[in-house]
Amino acid sequence: MKLSALTLAIISTVTLGFSSTTVAAQHEHDHITVHYEGKAATQHTAQHNQAIAETLNFTDNKAFEQSSKNLVAKFDKATADILRAEFAFISEQTPDSVNPSLYRQAQLNMVPNGLYKVSDGIYQVRGTDLSNLTLIKGKTGWIAYDVLLTKEASKASLSFALKNLPEGSDLPVVAMIYSHSHADHFGGARGIQEMFPNVEVYGSHNITKEIVDENVLAGNAMSRRAAYQYGATLGKHNHGIVDAALGKGLSKGEITYVAPDYTLNGKGKWETIEIDGLEMVFMDASGTEAESEMITYIPSKKALWTGELTYQGMHNIYTLRGAKVRDALKWSKDINEMISAFGTDVEVLFASHSAPVWGNKDINQFLRLQRDNYGLVHNQTLRLANNGVGIQDIGDAIQDTIPEAVYKAWHTNGYHGTYSHNAKAVYNKYLGYFDMNPANLNPLPTKLESAKFVEYMGGADAAVKRAMGDFAQGEYRFVATALNKVVTADPSNDAARQLLADTYEQLGYQSEGAGWRNIYLTGAQELRVGIQKGAPKTASADVISEMDMPTLFDFLAVKIDSQQAAKHGLVKMNIITPDTKQVLYIELSNGNLSNNLVDSEQTADANLIINKADVTQILLGKTTLKALLASGGAKITGDKTAFSKIAGSMVEFDPAFEIVPIPQS
Repeated sequence: MKLSALTLAIISTVTLGFSSTTVAAQHEHDHITVHYEGKAATQHTAQHNQAIAETLNFTDNKAFEQSSKNLVAKFDKATADILRAEFAFISEQTPDSVNPSLYRQAQLNMVPNGLYKVSDGIYQVRGTDLSNLTLIKGKTGWIAYDVLLTKEASKASLSFALKNLPEGSDLPVVAMIYSHSHADHFGGARGIQEMFPNVEVYGSHNITKEIVDENVLAGNAMSRRAAYQYGATLGKHNHGIVDAALGKGLSKGEITYVAPDYTLNGKGKWETIEIDGLEMVFMDASGTEAESEMITYIPSKKALWTGELTYQGMHNIYTLRGAKVRDALKWSKDINEMISAFGTDVEVLFASHSAPVWGNKDINQFLRLQRDNYGLVHNQTLRLANNGVGIQDIGDAIQDTIPEAVYKAWHTNGYHGTYSHNAKAVYNKYLGYFDMNPANLNPLPTKLESAKFVEYMGGADAAVKRAMGDFAQGEYRFVATALNKVVTADPSNDAARQLLADTYEQLGYQSEGAGWRNIYLTGAQELRVGIQKGAPKTASADVISEMDMPTLFDFLAVKIDSQQAAKHGLVKMNIITPDTKQVLYIELSNGNLSNNLVDSEQTADANLIINKADVTQILLGKTTLKALLASGGAKITGDKTAFSKIAGSMVEFDPAFEIVPIPQS
């Protein structure tokens, strides 16, 4: 392999699957796009959803009132209302194919449609993206708090706001603030900066590291899984995607990042900063919804910004695409901190998602329910676990522990997170995946286990026949379990495949959680027609360029084929970056690639001398290692085969790996 192979590996595979909401570019596979509509809801699903509807408090319309309150200007033709247009099928009548609670959330997220006044000097653009663009008036200009997912969305939203603001429309944006390390809150940064180059940037503690680090090591798997959670290949109709839980959907365009000029110092829970003459009290909430997160109180306006610790629904303790489990107890405690610190004075609560809440009494009630909901998930999960309830059972068991006052409040319902998978997340955080039942300690690999199950069931034909009977009775959960074994054991069994797809589809139609719906429906789609184009693959050059050398080589280590690498024995290198005065020492040893920053060059087989700035240019696709070596911009000394041994041991990830057994060609 040529010396440029490692460079090519870096450019082609350093991909970041950010937050639950990050989709920047579409990774197109060589698959045929099939027009796919899905089937109708069965009678059992229609009855299930009707029964759910009868338990819901549809007379409570407060969230709709809040979402439409204080509209300053509706979107004009220049600011295309693309998201609402894509979901124009959402109506007042709930279809049988959608859980009525989820459909109500879909209706709620159709309301945002322009520029809204939060309070004096605070405005929000809602409806152009999954998140809100908030503008806070300072002494000399505007402070933009959270700047959407893409550069295109932020530019369009800000331009629209500046044309329609009833005050200060001629003022510049002088500061940007990122509340946390998920892309739908910083991805539009370059759009703001291009309009106002002198903008100062503020962020939560350690935000750049968390942005770059999060999901790098498992990024390929997360991207593939995210296609399921967010229904990236599904159509927008009553048999497909109806909502994104936090908002209507994601903007399309480029995710960017402008590194902050200042971040919270991390020396304590609280920090007060004056930004453009406006005093802001920041509370570090890292480790709750994001590894780097903060909330903000503006005393002069009695306004509380809650970031993503609250929204009109329950959030994920574990996000289904895959991520580190979040701390439900800390989440609950940090909301309690807000109540203790600001509950007496606050008059308006506004956030990254959903509409504001006005009035001290309503705000305190809202915060207490949000606090108690995450506290309940944590505490009741551990109560059940301490009484012997295992991880497979705890998702059902926790449903019976939620008090009616919590369940009846719409903003505690499981549109993004659910009680079921959040409870399993808490269990896993404390006790791991194993429930101590010896049968679950070391089961057979999936395909071998499936084959034995089918054999025990009397063969595939017998299993399918029984499944057909159970499907007719609406027993979809067990049918899914049984037929998954049949199709995994024999992917060519079309009868089992089609019935399993039908089963997943009905489970999707019954799901309250948007992610659950999308996962079931994507599974059904792939069983029927294979993997479709449109799966998410995030590769933001702005963000990748912020990656430090140890993190980069941590990621490259994941790509090493240990058996191939072991053939090379011990390979030692120094990666020297003169512009940062750093030396990264790497070893390929026993099939593993390790690295650490050292004070000086170590005894090694070879040295690669390259400026970190040039590594950034490689990552941005503006040059190659081969070109730098040819021009003298980089240099290798010592054993020139050492580098190719490392690069030659790397593999490419399959971005379209199988999740459900795909149809055989």
